[in-house]
Amino acid sequence: MSSKAQQHEEAMNVTDGKSGLWGFLVGLIVAAFIAIPLSAAFSFATHPNTQQLFSGRLDEASQGGYTAFWWLATIFLAALPFLAGYAVANLSRKSLTIVGAIIALFIIATLVLGQLFLVV
Repeated sequence: MSSKAQQHEEAMNVTDGKSGLWGFLVGLIVAAFIAIPLSAAFSFATHPNTQQLFSGRLDEASQGGYTAFWWLATIFLAALPFLAGYAVANLSRKSLTIVGAIIALFIIATLVLGQLFLVV
């Protein structure tokens, strides 16, 4: 292979050393998508009187359980852009397994907490 062809091939690979930037970009895009749900979850977590907005469906839920559920949802939504950026930046089997396990644990914890404090 001639040196000119080798230089052209190296120039065509624009992703070398830029995985961190791709991870940042994906994290930024995910943050833009979850901005409104994050704001809503934070407002539900900090204002327990919003429990009345759910038209009596959460009357049996305790005030602490309602607040804890929304704080957990807020933490998960805030961590989601960082997890997505990390997964894209590393793109290895190990990093994708770690991110998948963290997301699965958050979902399981949210479901358990929701069922624990909401006995309908």
